[in-house]
Amino acid sequence: MTLAQELENLEQMHNRGALSEAEFVQAKARLLQPTAAAAAAAPRVGPSALNGLRRSHSDQWLGGVCGGLSAFTGVDSWLWRLLFALMVICAGTGLLLYVLMWILVPLEPETYRTPLSNNS
Repeated sequence: MTLAQELENLEQMHNRGALSEAEFVQAKARLLQPTAAAAAAAPRVGPSALNGLRRSHSDQWLGGVCGGLSAFTGVDSWLWRLLFALMVICAGTGLLLYVLMWILVPLEPETYRTPLSNNS
């Protein structure tokens, strides 16, 4: 049920006398408050979720695509590898998709560690 339909139902109940004026105002405020808060909290312009997809440095066999998909989705990388292998068997679509992702998905940034100092 949409917000407009719910507001219309509230108004009909108020007109029939099923809701008092105070109850009508409270119910209407309850319906409108979450949408106003959600609209205020929602970013107007921002990066999409796919912008977080990166190829992996640490979990890679070829290009790090399956390791990156694993980190992005929470599904184990071996399942992604199996899925791509099955798609290669089925008309080669897995190979095409893997190569496209290898080219188009950026590599995750390397983390640099400072070397430990020897105090000897």
